[in-house]
Amino acid sequence: MIIGVVGKIAAGKTTVAKFFEERGFCRVSCSDPLIDLLTHNVSDYSWIPELPEKSEPTRDRLIEFGKYLKDKYGGDVLIRLAVDKKRYCENIVIDGVRSREEVEAIKGLGGEVIYVEADPETRFRRLVERKASKDKVIRNFRDFLRMDEEEERLYHTTELRKIADYLIVNEGTLDELREKVEGIIEDLIPS
Repeated sequence: MIIGVVGKIAAGKTTVAKFFEERGFCRVSCSDPLIDLLTHNVSDYSWIPELPEKSEPTRDRLIEFGKYLKDKYGGDVLIRLAVDKKRYCENIVIDGVRSREEVEAIKGLGGEVIYVEADPETRFRRLVERKASKDKVIRNFRDFLRMDEEEERLYHTTELRKIADYLIVNEGTLDELREKVEGIIEDLIPS
């Protein structure tokens, strides 16, 4: 089984994916292949499209290299790489799905897609709290909105809400989010 988790920056995609991981799914992010290629950490793959010059995987670099790979190898290249990285797993949850081609690739593999959303203020607060190295270029709310708009222009993430199989509004507590995810897992894997 393959589950894709899509949503805007800091909506809670990784947290949702981690809840699936707790239930035995192998978790991988769409950015993992990009990070692996940029840092030349490619031993988990049976194939790689190409190896770029080694560099630090900042958010801007991930976006730039991801766009390049998608233009050259197809919009589903990151899904193919993510699935390849976890090819020995029975169930995979892919976090950080961002484009229509990626959603369609997951559905084409018989998978399901979950859209996670939260308002911009909540997402910015979470981004500041998580202190991820890839986010260090985002210094204030204006930077966050600029990056959010840039991703929306590139991927039209908001439109993916319409073609997702499940919707989670993630503006409450962690326990409330866990309860919503558990409901989806029960729906997908009946006892």
